[in-house]
Amino acid sequence: MKTRIALAQINVTVGDFAGNVAKIVAAARAAHSDGAKLLVAPELALSGYPPEDLLLRPAFYTASAAALADLAAQLKPFTGLHVIVGHPLRDAAHNAANGHGNANAPIERGVPPVDTFNAASLIVDGEVKGTYRKQDLPNTEVFDEKRYFAADPQPFVFELDGIRYGVVICEDAWHASAAQMAKAAGAQVLLIPNGSPYHLNKEAVRFDILRARIRETGIPMVYVNMVGGQDELVFDGGSFVLDAQGELVAKLAQFEEATAIVEFDNGKPLPAAIAPEQSIEAQVYAALVMGVRDYIGKNGFPGALIGLSGGVDSALVLAVACDALGADKVRAVMMPSRYTADISTTDAAEMARRVGVRYDEIAIAPMFDAFRGSLAEEFAGRAEDATEENIQARIRGTLLMALSNKFGSIVLTTGNKSEMAVGYCTLYGDMAGGFAVIKDIAKTLVYRLCRYRNEATTFATRDVIPERILTRAPSAELRENQTDQDSLPEYDILDAIMRMYMEEDRSLAEIVAAGYKADDVKRVTRLIKINEYKRRQAPIGIRVTHRAFGRDWRYPITSRYTEPVE
Repeated sequence: MKTRIALAQINVTVGDFAGNVAKIVAAARAAHSDGAKLLVAPELALSGYPPEDLLLRPAFYTASAAALADLAAQLKPFTGLHVIVGHPLRDAAHNAANGHGNANAPIERGVPPVDTFNAASLIVDGEVKGTYRKQDLPNTEVFDEKRYFAADPQPFVFELDGIRYGVVICEDAWHASAAQMAKAAGAQVLLIPNGSPYHLNKEAVRFDILRARIRETGIPMVYVNMVGGQDELVFDGGSFVLDAQGELVAKLAQFEEATAIVEFDNGKPLPAAIAPEQSIEAQVYAALVMGVRDYIGKNGFPGALIGLSGGVDSALVLAVACDALGADKVRAVMMPSRYTADISTTDAAEMARRVGVRYDEIAIAPMFDAFRGSLAEEFAGRAEDATEENIQARIRGTLLMALSNKFGSIVLTTGNKSEMAVGYCTLYGDMAGGFAVIKDIAKTLVYRLCRYRNEATTFATRDVIPERILTRAPSAELRENQTDQDSLPEYDILDAIMRMYMEEDRSLAEIVAAGYKADDVKRVTRLIKINEYKRRQAPIGIRVTHRAFGRDWRYPITSRYTEPVE
């Protein structure tokens, strides 16, 4: 017997229960009209993912339960449609067993949870027919589910059209036990709702993991991932179906909201559309666009402000912002000083013209002179140094934040991961803003993304970044004839050392053994260490690597430990 299964790759928002219910119902309506018998929504689709410390508030579970009841009622007209939906659950039976009188009893902070679960329920004809509770709770990288949820090692299997379907949630599929338990309970097909955030090469990791589960169980798997931006995380979708041999038979596009149908014949998936694989540059660029669009849109900002310098970083941020929001919602401001080269002003204005944004110039020389005059007596007898450079950056930050306050648009900062790593940035200056678009993008990747954006045929306009921006030596232009390499190693060296030390946790000795000079390794890793205090004060930004500064990186500011090179 043939059964049509719908994969609901939807973009939900944390805490928007009504909006998320509407998204699930819309997907169910489309699936039902297309003859689907089963629809699978992502992990915690009802509440959005990750809810973080909202999960410590009993009222959040009450709202979730009400939303689940509302969803069930709205799904009742879709007769015969089985819907798997993820949601947070506070279980009344567990409450009673643990001495809590009702679902609104306080959640004990700092105590391992016993009655709160990351769950997925089956809704049929307006009723919740059963619920699965996640077994394997991730507690690495950006995940800290053990802070919020209890594990419940019980399978959940249901029958539809003579085939038995098992449910496991996201991390459960990263381990063998949950899938094997579902198979032992009779599952012939595995359904896997996911909230799996994007990072470089994540898609290949998912395929490898799921194929390992298939080798162990011999049953096909339906993997449904959410899509959209949530603070620093971006969920890329890319939902797929693998058959019992681990062959890909269907795949949805990354970074696009969609509901797709895959037909099964007696539990065997039939070939369906497979979205083409994207290049790394295309994936990362799409992640940045989605991250900006959803952060600004979901938080209600009317638009974005960018300090345009004529350099490569601000050029990339401007291109991303325009692709995410439209040129009419983006404003670029050039703030030249006496050290700003004419070509910087020319290139900045030219790029603004190419993308069609409002462009303004505000000279900072008068303000810089005023600061120097006010501080002249205090600084008497001392040579100019980075202090004066930073004053210029802080003037620019103040101007951008003033425009943000007046017009409501959010300032998008333009610092990249290489700069954030080694502190080549100014507190309350170029770090001032609300969202750090390329915070997790190494400088060498910045150039690749700019080239990709200029050359990609998927955009209505190409060559939006002037060529000279991509070929001239990068410079902060805070003193005469300055280039970044006056203060830093070449970026290909810096980025490699940063990647091995910060993302791969390689020892200093291993990095030197890989061919990098000991002095460069000591210098870069020392800068990473001493600039943690700056990064703690930076705005959040989009995560595209498996280890980004912020939630992934938890190093002490106060530390006397120095790792030996040998």
